[in-house]
Amino acid sequence: MRLRRTVSLLQTLIVVLLDAGVWTLSAPDAVSMDSTDMRHTLRWRPLQASCNTSILYSVQFQGEFELTVLNGSWVDAPECHLIQHTHCDLTLDLGSDSDYSVHVRGRCGSQPSAWAELRQPFNRRDTVLTVPEMKVSAAVHGLHVVFQKLPLTAVVMVTVWKTGDELQAQVYSVSAEEAELEVDALQEGVRYCVRAQTVMGTQLQSSSTDAQCVSITGPDAAWRSPTTATVTVIIMAGLLFAVFWSIVHWRPNVCHTCFHKEPLPDSLQDVWDVRHRMSRQQLEVWERTCVVQSIDPEHQASKTGTGFVSLLEEHSGDLLLTVDVVVFPPSKTSGHTAGKEM
Repeated sequence: MRLRRTVSLLQTLIVVLLDAGVWTLSAPDAVSMDSTDMRHTLRWRPLQASCNTSILYSVQFQGEFELTVLNGSWVDAPECHLIQHTHCDLTLDLGSDSDYSVHVRGRCGSQPSAWAELRQPFNRRDTVLTVPEMKVSAAVHGLHVVFQKLPLTAVVMVTVWKTGDELQAQVYSVSAEEAELEVDALQEGVRYCVRAQTVMGTQLQSSSTDAQCVSITGPDAAWRSPTTATVTVIIMAGLLFAVFWSIVHWRPNVCHTCFHKEPLPDSLQDVWDVRHRMSRQQLEVWERTCVVQSIDPEHQASKTGTGFVSLLEEHSGDLLLTVDVVVFPPSKTSGHTAGKEM
């Protein structure tokens, strides 16, 4: 009987120890909360333990409501129960400005680890606000400002001023649900600048954006730019078509028709009358030489070693003449040369 009682007590003790979490895996390490623009993400390091299956993690939280109304119970985060990754998005779970306690534990099969709790309670007012993403464009007689990825429950303070007159700036507020701002009744042709800052409460605020400046346009600006671009495209297409058509249809006879060759005047017919086409080897070679000749009226020419020279017949006596000798290379039909008369 005593032996049976001893075995029963040992079994009961083992069950109690397991339920109490004494005989378990080590707890996750480096538990921290990353909160930016009202998005709260719990992170931790994975368990360094050998496990035949995947280690699963579960997250619980406890806020003011759980302490006072639910008698201090812990609530499972619905999106972070038995998950494999080592982070958990608690944005929707930590939905009030109260302090929250958060803890996480791992499980290998049926064996759980100890709970690892966040060192300090978390309050969403501790979130870090970043500079809002802003896009400014000119509208008809006004401005159109659009914001993206604004934090929940945040308000954006928008400052608008005329260039060179920042002291007379106007301030507008935009909620996260609206995320857009229309500023009307601005002067046409004047340049306006816009700057924005995210604000939550009285103490939490982000840095300001860089100033973005645009010029206000009139009612016809909405169609002016597209029309100009369309007309430009049509003109360029017409020019390209004309060039392509000219290349395809242009013929030599068209060139003669467009560029008519005028005939030479009568006074130039004898000068430019070329009857025989000469090759490059038959080009004239002009030589200047001195010839002493006793001219006889009946004498017609004197022949030299290099060519045939024609002399003037209107002089008599011994004259010293300078003449140009034209030398023609010998041809197959004739070996004579002709001289240019002076």
